[in-house]
Amino acid sequence: MGGDTGPAAVVAGLALATKENPDIGFILHGPKETLEPLVAKRRILRGRVVVHDARDVVSMEDKPSHVMRNGKGTSMWSSIESVRDGAALAAVSCGNTGALMAISMIRLRKLPGVNRPAIAILFPSSNPQVFNVMLDVGADVRADARDLLQYALMGASYARNGLGLPRPRIGLLNVGTEEHKGRAELKEAHGLIGAHTEQGSFDFVGFVEGSDIPGNRADVIVTDGFTGNVAIKTGEGTASLIGDLLRQAFRHSPMSRLASVLAISSMYRLKKRIDPRRVNGGVFLGLNGIVVKSHGGADATGVSAAVRLAYQLAQSGFSAKLAARVANTSELTDDTTEQEGQD
Repeated sequence: MGGDTGPAAVVAGLALATKENPDIGFILHGPKETLEPLVAKRRILRGRVVVHDARDVVSMEDKPSHVMRNGKGTSMWSSIESVRDGAALAAVSCGNTGALMAISMIRLRKLPGVNRPAIAILFPSSNPQVFNVMLDVGADVRADARDLLQYALMGASYARNGLGLPRPRIGLLNVGTEEHKGRAELKEAHGLIGAHTEQGSFDFVGFVEGSDIPGNRADVIVTDGFTGNVAIKTGEGTASLIGDLLRQAFRHSPMSRLASVLAISSMYRLKKRIDPRRVNGGVFLGLNGIVVKSHGGADATGVSAAVRLAYQLAQSGFSAKLAARVANTSELTDDTTEQEGQD
């Protein structure tokens, strides 16, 4: 209910997701008098949707602290409760990111051993899997060395279950690839991540730069939430600018308009390849449950992509696998940190 495009786009996205996967079902949270007529218009959703009446809505302007005190009657709170109670395997929301993370942390709780949850996204890349995982992209602007190690472990698990990579390559984002560059916490994280490659079942390629985010040097890019959020917003803006410039170039003259007709199939493939709607959905990692944050302005295609991602992770048993991976390494991390302190 709290997205920029309203519930009609969400219901349309559910219809698209159902066409792709006829086994999926939904619990919609919000005012029944608003949602039930929208669902009734979609024949493909008949018998697949249960509407849970929730009268209040979290707006994009609401502060997370206010929602925590007054948000129990909202659709966002209700959707997270459905995961907590086992009625749903995953929650998808287009609403306020800060409020969604706050509610998710309070109601689902963090996995044992996780200090700070992270938001992971898929970034178009030149790798064979065509996407790279990047985290954190906004859950917390701060991250110390141990947080970055946990992001590496969680990102590797996501890459295995979401992209089918048995042994992902991890890169730590920095201002250069040389080991002497960067802040103290990055240098410390470099050593910690490198020491946990076998326990985490990943390969560590060391420091990577911004140009490697869409590249093929690593499968998972690890960074703090401030840097990650700036990076993805820059990428989205650049993709939009390129699209605008191409349209202007093809309208420049009669010859360029003819060229656009001849290149229409190639341009369509390019548009599909870099379309952010098709990789919509940031996964909250480090919680006892699957929560996917859709872009607030997502249309039906974007909502469908977020739902597809949530379904894929739920079907793979991702939450249990991630919990086991974090539990197996948390004691090792404590031991390593304590030993480094003694040294």
